[in-house]
Amino acid sequence: MLVGIMGTGKSTVAGLLGGMLGLGAVDTDQLVEGRAGRTVAEIFKEDGEAGFRVAEARAIAEVGEMAGPLVVSVGGGAVLAPTNRSAMRALGTVVWLRARPATLAERLRAGHDRPLLSTGPGNPRGATTAHDILVRLSTERRPLYEEVADIVVDVDDLSAPEVARRVADALTEREAPAAGPRPR
Repeated sequence: MLVGIMGTGKSTVAGLLGGMLGLGAVDTDQLVEGRAGRTVAEIFKEDGEAGFRVAEARAIAEVGEMAGPLVVSVGGGAVLAPTNRSAMRALGTVVWLRARPATLAERLRAGHDRPLLSTGPGNPRGATTAHDILVRLSTERRPLYEEVADIVVDVDDLSAPEVARRVADALTEREAPAAGPRPR
């Protein structure tokens, strides 16, 4: 399971990693959108963040009912709910894709409709720039990502294929049997 703040490349890396490992890839945001028939941005606008979080929790629970091992990417705020954190840990290895706020702001600068990056009137975080919002979100969520993560991969200055390779290597290393004592 891949976790991390928006812009770390979770969805892209999940698809690449699934291909590398011969596994299916699932994105919980896509599950939510498919069930609702609306985009995440539309859900936020019409139902608010709380409405989206309810649908997100259902999607994470649904992943647990899917057959076979999967590579799963979850939305950046999924860690906010204790039940989601418990479910993530129960579903398998959790990998935190971590990035600096400046990297995230650059990646999310154009062409992305991210409801939590709104800097207009009514922004509940009171920030004036997307970078400020990302700093706040990173600070607020860091302890929660640390709580669930079995593996941490820093994604700054890496392409999505490089991140996928690092995650695959870390998973392989984690699953390798511990070496026993060497004969003398």
